[in-house]
Amino acid sequence: MSDVTSIPVGGERPYQVLVGRDLLDELPGLLPGAAQAAVLHALPLREVADRAAATLDAVGVAPMLVEVPDAEAGKDIEVAADCWDRLGAAGFTRTDAVVGVGGGAVTDLAGFVAACWLRGVRAVQVPTSLLGMVDAAVGGKTGVNTAAGKNLVGAFHPPAGVLCDMSTLDTLPAVDLVAGLAEVVKCGFIADPAILDLVEEDPHRHLRELTERAVRVKARSCRRTCASRGRARSSTTGTRSGTPSSGTRGMRGGTGTRSRSGWSTPPHWAGCPGASTGRPPTGTAASCPGSACR
Repeated sequence: MSDVTSIPVGGERPYQVLVGRDLLDELPGLLPGAAQAAVLHALPLREVADRAAATLDAVGVAPMLVEVPDAEAGKDIEVAADCWDRLGAAGFTRTDAVVGVGGGAVTDLAGFVAACWLRGVRAVQVPTSLLGMVDAAVGGKTGVNTAAGKNLVGAFHPPAGVLCDMSTLDTLPAVDLVAGLAEVVKCGFIADPAILDLVEEDPHRHLRELTERAVRVKARSCRRTCASRGRARSSTTGTRSGTPSSGTRGMRGGTGTRSRSGWSTPPHWAGCPGASTGRPPTGTAASCPGSACR
């Protein structure tokens, strides 16, 4: 394997975010000493989960595939409890690990399951959506939803590593790509204006660079904010539901009632007819220095 970018994330337990293509061979190296690994995944990601399991099995780490409900339906305490029952039945110890394969909901669940089992075992995140790569899987914030609201029950649990395999984005639906690009644009407003230029030019051609730049913004923010967990909570921006934060609401083509992708009139880079071609003034989200942690 070649052409892999490694982005360090600091904190109490530093780790690396790897960005490239066909990265699953890197998975065993992030779990030295593990005898078992539970691979949490939703049904649409079964093929990726199978490949992750085969990679682990080839080096002597016994994989256990755990299918969970897709999207937000999986972020439920009963689903987490079922996962813990599976870990208990398999005799998972402190040296074993949980691997989350999927979008932000699955990585949130996997991190929470790992954080609670034996008061914390290793987790490796394999996000398969752009939003998961640039937001959910980086920062170590995990959780489930309750009747009281989203993400109110959770834990800070930095992963042992994150694999952003760009090949998993090849079949990502356009609406999900747009949702991820909204988060990328937010990172451009916060700390890296070059992101805005790349998005305006051609986000599809620059997708990998955009992903790396957004992850670097997240990593820098985590170094500043994750030590202060009270401040880290305020960094949740609402993008976890697949919509951009209020900091990007002022973008031309992005006002009005939000759709699933976050825009009533999609921005021009979404490739949709009628979208605006203008770029908003910079500085829109400059007042949110800690928002990139989540």
